[in-house]
Formats: sequence, structure tokens, C-alpha cells
Amino acid sequence: MNADPDPAAPTPRRSKAVRGILWMLFGSFCFACMHAVIKEVARTGVHPFETAFFRLMFGMLPIIPFFVKDGLAPLKTKRLGLLTLRGVLNSAAMMCYFFALSIAPLAQVTALGFSAPIFASVLAVLFLGETIRLRRWTAILLGFAGTVVILRPGFIPFELGPMLVVFSSLIWGACIIIIKRLSETESSATITVYMSLVMMPIILVPASFVWTWPTLEQWALLVGLGILGGGAQMSMAQALKLADTHVVGPIDFTRLIWVTALGSIFFDELPDLFVWIGGAMILGSTAYIAYREHMLGRKRGLVAGPPGGVRNTVTSGVDVDVDDTAAPAAEPGKTSDKGT
Repeated sequence: MNADPDPAAPTPRRSKAVRGILWMLFGSFCFACMHAVIKEVARTGVHPFETAFFRLMFGMLPIIPFFVKDGLAPLKTKRLGLLTLRGVLNSAAMMCYFFALSIAPLAQVTALGFSAPIFASVLAVLFLGETIRLRRWTAILLGFAGTVVILRPGFIPFELGPMLVVFSSLIWGACIIIIKRLSETESSATITVYMSLVMMPIILVPASFVWTWPTLEQWALLVGLGILGGGAQMSMAQALKLADTHVVGPIDFTRLIWVTALGSIFFDELPDLFVWIGGAMILGSTAYIAYREHMLGRKRGLVAGPPGGVRNTVTSGVDVDVDDTAAPAAEPGKTSDKGT
């Protein structure tokens, strides 16, 4: 007679989830390091706009295999206008985010950056007619309350850095909505290729006004920035392939731990208690939104139960990292970088 299976024994699905969590941990660490490098490059005298341009330039390298494999197929699209709009918006978000990293504490920028999916949920109601019920509205309000806790208007003066992050998160929320629409008809390769092709010339314009040729040390940092960005993108893409967003998404909160450590070691920065409380509120909000998106997607048959199934998801992030990997997009609950 066969013994009953041990409920604690690892299953293929559980094993995939664990691996997905580990990939997300690594991706979050890469993003944290990338943000620290952006701040260090700015401290050495390279303007954030120029840094953003080089981030995109080195980000073109992962796109080359698309053309080697498929020729010019990734360039074929019937939604050029929407792809261009996404690139324009993403450029603005990226420049704001990079500039914020150069003037504001790493932990504060990171915590506020988690709010992009919250803006996406509100924009989906306003522009797509999506219906949000009481529980998700409660989560959205919790997320906005977390932003207020970090900014503390009326108690501390408004500063440019945090406001730029909030603005970039709002723009990235719009990008998430656009990517959701694009993912209905366009491949991830097409979305990624056009992102870089549109954003590079746009960001080059403001970067040209503050351009200084990097020194050897700065070149090394910029190359490292590209490597870290690519590593973060691939890691998060792999995490989303192995596990659902509501499983691995909350792990991205460890980015706040990484940037706190890096900020303390390299920039003498320590976040106050309000950053941690507000960041936890925002993360809790986005985690619940991601969970509800997942459950509603399963009801519609858009998200398969086991990892690796069909997903209609779009990762978030104001950087070009998290969000635009060549993997399936993630639900509006996953944060990425805003231009990281």
C-alpha cells in the first residue's frame, strides 16, 4: 500500500517558486547596485541625462540576438504610434528617476519608486474603464498614504528629488497601461527593441547640452551600469517565468534593504523610520494589487494556475530594466526600475 505523499516534500511548482524567488532576490540586488552606480557616476561629474543615454546604449547589446535570430522581424509592427508614445513617456520617467538618484537618498528614491503600479491602477480606471472594487481601492489608498508618510508634506520642506520620483512613477504608471495594450498584439522583442530605438535619440538631445566625455574610471562605471542593468533584467525575467508575480513581486522589497546598506557604506546615508514605514505600506499595496490582478486574470483565463502558463502581465519600473525584459510582461504589481 502506497504511503500518503508528504505535504512538506518539494513539488515541481514549489521548486519553481523557490527558484523564482532566488532570481528575484538577485535581480533586486543588481538593481540596487545599479542605482548606487548611477549616484556614484553623478558624484564624479557625469550628468544623469548622459548616464541615462549610456544606460540605453549598453542596453542595446541584449537586443542584438533578436536580430540575429529573427532578422528584421522585431521591427514589424502595426502600432508604431503607441510604441513611440511609450518611448517618449518612458524617456521622461527615466530622466526624472536618474536625476532623483543623483540628488536624493537611495532608500527614499527606491521606496517612492514602488508606487508606479498604484498609479497604473488608477489610470486604468480613468482611461481604460476598468472596474476596481472596495478592497483594491483600499490598497490603492494605503499605497498613496505610504507616499505621504515618506514625503510628510507640511512637516518637512518639499524637495526636488522625491517629487521627481513621484512624477516618474506617475509617468511609468501610464507606461504600464500602454505596455499592457501592446502586449496584446506585439511580441516582447518588438516592445523592447522599439523602447531602446525611440528612447536613445530622445534622451541624447538633453544629454548633448550637458555632455562631458567620460574618463577611464567613469567609462568603467558606465559599463558596469550596463552589466548590472542587463543582469537585473534577465534575473527578473527569469523570476517571472518561474513563478507568478504575486509570489515573487513582494521579494523586490528587499531592494530597499540593499540600497540602505549601499547608501550607508558608500554615501553615508541612513533612511529614517518614515521611509521604512511608508515603503512597507506602498509594498503591501502593490503586492495586494498584483494578487488581485492574478486572481482576476485566472477567472478570465488569462493567467494559468501553474507557473510558466499563459500570462497577460506587464512588469513595472521606471527604468528600462524591470519592465522591458524579453520575458512575458508582468501584472501591474511588479516594480522595476524606472529607467534603471
